[in-house]
Amino acid sequence: MTRILVVDDEPQILRALRVNLRARGYEVVTAGDGGAALKAAADNPPDLVVLDLGLPDLDGVEVIGGLRGWTAVPIVVLSGRAESRDKVDALDAGADDYVTKPFGVDELLARIRAALRRAQPAAEHPAVVTVGRYAVDLAARTVSHDVKLTPTEWQILDHLLRNPGMLVSQRLLLRDVWGPQYSTETNYLRQYMARLRRKLEEDPAHPRHLLTEPGMGYRFAP
Repeated sequence: MTRILVVDDEPQILRALRVNLRARGYEVVTAGDGGAALKAAADNPPDLVVLDLGLPDLDGVEVIGGLRGWTAVPIVVLSGRAESRDKVDALDAGADDYVTKPFGVDELLARIRAALRRAQPAAEHPAVVTVGRYAVDLAARTVSHDVKLTPTEWQILDHLLRNPGMLVSQRLLLRDVWGPQYSTETNYLRQYMARLRRKLEEDPAHPRHLLTEPGMGYRFAP
């Protein structure tokens, strides 16, 4: 049974998540502070962690750092902190996703399922990925309907399509595509994502597949 460690200092949230997760067949362990969370994770390693940042003893980013020192377990942050800086700090520390309170249970459960899928042993990536009406061949670097992409557009698209449903942070894309010295040049990403949407989305102003997570990054929705 998949074990989920839920870390939050609000008893009502712990209770609600315990009920909802157990109803869907997950084993649930809870912790009310960072120290208890790190001990619980070490004693009985979970398959996924849902983590609040505002804990009474440790900041959630410190907890992420403590976990990342020895485990790659997926971490979904669930926090009332909505500032872009908080999101970037958590993602850079090693979180896999970020959900802002107040939250919808269905959305959180979908993010949990996506994170668990990504954590499974890597299967071979499909050579061809469908984006709307286009077939993107990642190996041959071709797009159906004779769509042409620049090398930079290919690099960005490749990151997104190889991680379906996964939040890919702005900093990661900037570092991998342009280099670490460009880690704050988010305008580059906005310009290139706009170009990709014009080429691959039916309605670029209302994209269905190449999605923006404000202040955090981008996500490919199959």
